[in-house]
Amino acid sequence: MALELRASCEQCGTTLAAEGEAYICIHECTYCPSCTTALGGVCRNCGGELVRRPRPPEPLTS
Repeated sequence: MALELRASCEQCGTTLAAEGEAYICIHECTYCPSCTTALGGVCRNCGGELVRRPRPPEPLTS
């Protein structure tokens, strides 16, 4: 099962690029770096730890 790469911050609505820096909790709530700092690294929805979201893999070439 793949992560849902949400396109915007749940706190401020800033657009987040799939390859850009973003933070997620265990439920995939997604935040920009500024909001993550303001929230003290804790998800406002579930109280879970916010960690850096992995970047999507590079496309495979044949």
